[in-house]
Amino acid sequence: MPEKLKIPKHVAFIMDGNGRWAKTKGWPRVKGHQEGVKRVKEIINAAPALGIECLTFFAFSTENWSRPQAEISVLMRYLDNFLRTEIQVLHKKNIRFMVIGRDDPLPKYLQKKIKAAEEKTKMNTGLKVVLALNYGGREEIMDAAKKFAHDVLSGKMAPERLEAQEFSAYLYAPELPDPDLLIRTSSEMRLSNFMLWQLTYAEIYFSSCYWPDFGTSQLREAIKEYQKRERRFGGLDAQ
Repeated sequence: MPEKLKIPKHVAFIMDGNGRWAKTKGWPRVKGHQEGVKRVKEIINAAPALGIECLTFFAFSTENWSRPQAEISVLMRYLDNFLRTEIQVLHKKNIRFMVIGRDDPLPKYLQKKIKAAEEKTKMNTGLKVVLALNYGGREEIMDAAKKFAHDVLSGKMAPERLEAQEFSAYLYAPELPDPDLLIRTSSEMRLSNFMLWQLTYAEIYFSSCYWPDFGTSQLREAIKEYQKRERRFGGLDAQ
């Protein structure tokens, strides 16, 4: 287990490579997504013992709607199964479940289940598990800007009063701390429109393995690498 001195409290994941993992084995892409869900469950189970307080998984982006309809249907079905079978498990473990992203055009039945899952677990005080679903970083910032504009028009806010901390309150989940560590699998090195505001000072770790091969041991290695880094937050000395 990594030393407890310097543990990232909030770890975010860009879970990349499910389809490519399946292709290397001669399997259909959906098999990769199926295995990917197992890794999500494994990471959730491992996080509390490692000292992690919040996990955010980039599950489905606003751009993913351009994928083949058959693959989208499978992903929605896996989400439905997760909500049906895992939320009670999370609840018993005192885990809070949250979703960030736009509701539409997610199927209405899924929107209803998501809201029920969030409501069921909202008072839990343990690990926070966040799914970024139908999510885009630019879209989140635009939605926050619209909320702020409405408050200006209604007289609740003055434009000159706006600071970074105040703007953060308009984001999808302002109660969450910014990620300390972002992990992206499959050797891709880009943010892909993920948490653009919140990742300003996050440490970024790129893993060469595909997401279905990223388990607890790989997470420990990422944390060990994180512990070697010196976070300056724009200053000269470590904070």
